[in-house]
Amino acid sequence: MMKGKTVIVTGANSGIGKATAAGIVKLQGRVIMACRDLDKAEEAARDIQQGTGAESTQLVVKQLDLASLTSVRAFCEDIIKEEPRLDVLINNAGIYQCPYTRTEDGFEMQFGVNHLGHFLLTHLLLDLLKQSAPSRIVVVSSKLYKHGYINFEDLSSEKSYDKAFAYSRSKLANLLFTCELARRLEGSGVTANAVTPGIVRTNLGRHVHIAVFVRPLFDLLSQSLFRSPEEGAQTSVYVASSPDVDNVQGKCFADCQPQVLLDKATDQELATKLWDISEVMVGIIT
Repeated sequence: MMKGKTVIVTGANSGIGKATAAGIVKLQGRVIMACRDLDKAEEAARDIQQGTGAESTQLVVKQLDLASLTSVRAFCEDIIKEEPRLDVLINNAGIYQCPYTRTEDGFEMQFGVNHLGHFLLTHLLLDLLKQSAPSRIVVVSSKLYKHGYINFEDLSSEKSYDKAFAYSRSKLANLLFTCELARRLEGSGVTANAVTPGIVRTNLGRHVHIAVFVRPLFDLLSQSLFRSPEEGAQTSVYVASSPDVDNVQGKCFADCQPQVLLDKATDQELATKLWDISEVMVGIIT
């Protein structure tokens, strides 16, 4: 189904990203694993190759640090120079409830990585995606978007910072970005859709403190209640590859089914305003 197609997966060295890369490879696709830590990415590529029997040419590891706009630009320059086509971009990488830190460019880390880094990445790869049409963009969000809102007066959380709210805000930004991107891509042959994978057993929650005496119970419950990375990746793989999603634009999927979102996630005025401000923040001149 994906033979001859090239797919970029950000954050493909672990969790849902790694499982997504493996799922695409199983469909005979070629995956560019865009990761911050090259050593971990190389190890993940070997694991995927051994687990799927994929050819070495199906997996390419490239360095991408979404907390650095310089890194994003360098990555895209290499892709445009080296790749004749790009069929799918999966904006998967994310950071969850980290302590207050800033990206290289001074943005609050969760908003900077989860939204702004992917915003610039997508912008810089759009021409290649359009040249490769029909092509797809998949944005990984979260149902926790419901707890977020966009405060344009404090996007870098300089006035106050709550790590859970900051994550929810970044996931709402993902959905608003998808909404506006889909509108702008109408008729281009490129589709943009979002996914929410559910609660998955990954290292995304490494910044969440759990008391030592509670940890064994938490681990036991997570094994029975949380989804595996492979289960969490199913919807990303589906939206990236299924003929059922041909020409579907601006939707959000969970469990491989389109979802109804809260109004704030599809507010066109809000989405356009966030887009315009994001362009300024990442230095896009239009």
